[in-house]
Amino acid sequence: MLQKKYKSELIAISNPFKGIYTLELRSLNGKFKYHPGQFLHIAIDTDYDGSSQWPDSRCFSMQSNPNDETIRITYSVKGAFTKQMEQQLSVGSEVWLKLPYGDLFTQPHNKTNTVFIAGGTGITPFLSLFTHESFNEYINPHIYLGFRSKEYNIYQDELNNPRNLLKSVQSCYEDKDGLINIDQIYQESAIESNYFISGPPSMIRAFKNTLIEKGVPTSNILTDDWE
Repeated sequence: MLQKKYKSELIAISNPFKGIYTLELRSLNGKFKYHPGQFLHIAIDTDYDGSSQWPDSRCFSMQSNPNDETIRITYSVKGAFTKQMEQQLSVGSEVWLKLPYGDLFTQPHNKTNTVFIAGGTGITPFLSLFTHESFNEYINPHIYLGFRSKEYNIYQDELNNPRNLLKSVQSCYEDKDGLINIDQIYQESAIESNYFISGPPSMIRAFKNTLIEKGVPTSNILTDDWE
């Protein structure tokens, strides 16, 4: 799927915790086209006109169902660009999006007993799949989600959405349960399972190394680590 530039309007902002924002964006020049699990580049340069050289931008996973008219992304304020987003963007702001990028769920993989592991905002690319009709192709998926605390699970409404195709989710809250236990996940999974891992880079590296040490083929471990 070729990338396209979309002039877009910010129609809603949610700020559930200090430094964490969810943005909802509406295209001003045609319907967004992408697959579940893909990501976009957002440019907030007010002087950009859509035809000159693409300006400074940042990547974010799309957590929306690709059938939706709008796109939702969640970001944490961590550096100069996201700090500028926090200060500059408000409802009604116009930005440019360039998408889609990535092949997280379109690359070949086994859709039986598939394991999905997400830490914090790493859940966002998974959400775009869990509400999409293509998730019906997965047989007996295993889903493990880790959050700092129950309050930081700001995605519960999306997980409870009636069109969500999830049958069971195991949530782990660090303040009472500790960290996600990759050894336990491995023990509960089939030997031929494919593992999707998304979250902080340190978590991805540690979990991937543990699975490889246990004999899981590298080709069976698929990560959302474009950052």
